[in-house]
Amino acid sequence: MIVATLLWSMAGVVTRHLESAGGFEATFWRSFFNAVALVVLLGRLRGFGALGRTLASRDPTLWLSGACWAVMFTAFMVAITMTTVANVLVTMAIAPLVTALVARIALGHRLPARTWGAIVVAGIGIAWMYAHELAAVEPRHLAGTAIAIAVPIAAALNWTAIQRSRSGSTDLLAAVLVGAVLSSLLTFGVALPLRASPHDLVLLAILGVFQLAVPCLIAVAAARVLAAPEAALLSLLEIVFGVVWTWLGAAEAPSRHVLGGGALVLGALVANESIALRQRRVIARAT
Repeated sequence: MIVATLLWSMAGVVTRHLESAGGFEATFWRSFFNAVALVVLLGRLRGFGALGRTLASRDPTLWLSGACWAVMFTAFMVAITMTTVANVLVTMAIAPLVTALVARIALGHRLPARTWGAIVVAGIGIAWMYAHELAAVEPRHLAGTAIAIAVPIAAALNWTAIQRSRSGSTDLLAAVLVGAVLSSLLTFGVALPLRASPHDLVLLAILGVFQLAVPCLIAVAAARVLAAPEAALLSLLEIVFGVVWTWLGAAEAPSRHVLGGGALVLGALVANESIALRQRRVIARAT
């Protein structure tokens, strides 16, 4: 899982070294290369025949999950070309809390007091970041941060949909491929005319294969072994890695407002997941 977060976190610093590819074109090429890599990897893992049958199924969860992946792939890349990597990653960090709220509404899951507290603290952190963007009168940064909110919302809907269909037989790993294809199709027309240089294409191919396709497969494998709180805690390393890589590799230092708001968000998440993990271990020992 640590390897997966390390690979996910390289998106920001690699994107900062693009020469000519804009937000939608970068999104298109990254999703395109991701789709190609997933066809090859899933074809080898599942068999091309089984993959084709899965994609031909009429399971609505497959397509809902695929649509959520498409939103995540698209919104992330567009947002990261409009604002700082730290803004995007800290905004994305609220995904576990948004998921808890969506699960409460859609699945009737009861939220413990610790989660409500974490939601409040994380909300204060995000509000602190937004207040700074508004005060600084930087509409581009504010728009980028607003677009980034689509990522945790789509992730929450995706996770909830998967939870509701646990008993289904459809291989939802194929939904990642559906999302990549939808993202590339949706952004192709907006990305025209394509101006990416060979240098950009190499970087975007690296992102599509090693920043998306490979870590997604690794994370799915890790999720079969790790407890949910453990996986959630480890996934937070993407924020730390991503900010550090961009700071060191692209001289993009996060503002004190982002660091302050991010500290509140991360602190709330770590406290919430740590308590959950401790409670899980106590129950396990008792039984």
